[in-house]
Amino acid sequence: MIKGKHMKIEEIFELAIQMGINSDFRGKDGVQKFLDRKKKKYEVMSDKAKEDFDVEALYNPYLDTRIHNISKDKEIKKILAGIDIDTSELLLSKEIGGIDLVIGHHPIGRGLSNLADVMELQSDVLNYYGVPINIAEGLMSPRISEVARGTNSSNHNKTIDASKILGINLMNVHTPADNLVAKYLKDLIEKENLETVDDVINLLKKIPEYAEAGKIGVGPKIFSGKGDNRCGKVALTEITGGTEGSPKLFEKMAQAGIGTIIGMHISEEHKKEAEASNLNVVIAGHISSDSLGMNLFLDQLEKRGIEVICSSGLTRFKRI
Repeated sequence: MIKGKHMKIEEIFELAIQMGINSDFRGKDGVQKFLDRKKKKYEVMSDKAKEDFDVEALYNPYLDTRIHNISKDKEIKKILAGIDIDTSELLLSKEIGGIDLVIGHHPIGRGLSNLADVMELQSDVLNYYGVPINIAEGLMSPRISEVARGTNSSNHNKTIDASKILGINLMNVHTPADNLVAKYLKDLIEKENLETVDDVINLLKKIPEYAEAGKIGVGPKIFSGKGDNRCGKVALTEITGGTEGSPKLFEKMAQAGIGTIIGMHISEEHKKEAEASNLNVVIAGHISSDSLGMNLFLDQLEKRGIEVICSSGLTRFKRI
């Protein structure tokens, strides 16, 4: 444990962003270039346009990760963390007592309305695995627009309003946690000599979060391909970057030499496109993957002396 004073909410947020950058497939320079492009656009905007611009975009590369409510400026000693936070979890934190901050994973509020903004990351992940950047960007563009339209009708501030009424500090950590999962799995896979899709499945099942999910029937599964298929190049293209990308990209992944994709979840349309491209698809699990990413983040909070209580589907396994 790191001795000294407890963290403020802003420090916890900054730590999440920095951990996300350190695990980002784009590298620190790539993330900075992403922010620089935002800055250039901002600088040439009219004064009227600047009034509507979200200035947090100039320094936060993950706009789906936000502080939503700070009711008290104090040191954080005890938090409640979960995958999906709504009014029930906020009331639970009141019932527990002594909770200084609630941290969710999935985006709410401005984090949800800006979910599409982080999806540019997927183009760079695909490029990392060999898909030409012009193709990745070209096929991702209409999908990003689709996601932006899809989140527009949500009741964005429902949970945030409740946090303000109850006087509860609230934030969420989405893409930084997903980046942590992607890097963790990439580093693990690169150490192994995986031959078949079953080898991929067996490796994932050794990870506590996925083993725990298997106990309720939602452990790692093959959604496309067969267990005795040779896995070829294994890519983590469906783990981070907001939400599912374009189904048209599966053909391009196969052409780039990818044999097996590991993802959190997959729609039927995406599954059919993967099958048509003879790609093996292993779904590690959604909430279990989210738990893994959050756990890697929460470990760092515990190191700094913060007590963590988990709820809302988050299965806690420590690596400290």
